[in-house]
Amino acid sequence: MSTVTHGLLARMIARPGQSAQAELFQQCALPQARAEPGTLAWYALRFGREDYGFFSAFGDEAGRQAHLQGPVAQGLKEKGAQMLRREAEFARLNILASKLPATPRASSLGVLLAFKAKAGHEAEVEQFLRDARHMVEEEPDTVAWFALHWADRQHYGIFDVFPDLRARNAHLSGRVPRELAKHALQLVGGMPSMKRPEVLAIHYAQGVTAEAGAQAA
Repeated sequence: MSTVTHGLLARMIARPGQSAQAELFQQCALPQARAEPGTLAWYALRFGREDYGFFSAFGDEAGRQAHLQGPVAQGLKEKGAQMLRREAEFARLNILASKLPATPRASSLGVLLAFKAKAGHEAEVEQFLRDARHMVEEEPDTVAWFALHWADRQHYGIFDVFPDLRARNAHLSGRVPRELAKHALQLVGGMPSMKRPEVLAIHYAQGVTAEAGAQAA
């Protein structure tokens, strides 16, 4: 059994006329992600017109580094000049807590929330996100959920996926957003960013578990 503790968010903007190639690249990346033993969860995402990305979760830094040196990341470097407006951006993430399906489930929609912690309240934000996992466990149609800390700055967030629009709307009107809004003046510095991507492809490794994750290095 492996627990997810490290994450990676890749964002890429396709050149005009290259959206079909970007989506084909994402679909072709699925078997490559499946072949990586250290990649425990992986999602190909479309944030909007010409706006794409990947979210990946790993059990340790070695798994993340192997992915960054693997065929998906290398393919982005090789095809980026032709396919993308600029180089893909990679953000290393610490996974503070997570929920994963006991068996793989289809998901078509996601949410990516990001916000800056108010100075001096970082520990409270991290505890809030860890505690939020128990609220999400009560949502049967929140298929997977990750509480995140950006490794290079005091930004935090949540990435989660859902089978349909009804499930996503139920989550967005549920306990976690309500509790975050209640504590926002105390904990959040600035306006949060929320993206609602489509999920184009998914991979879950066998034996991956979700529990309150340790702080990743």
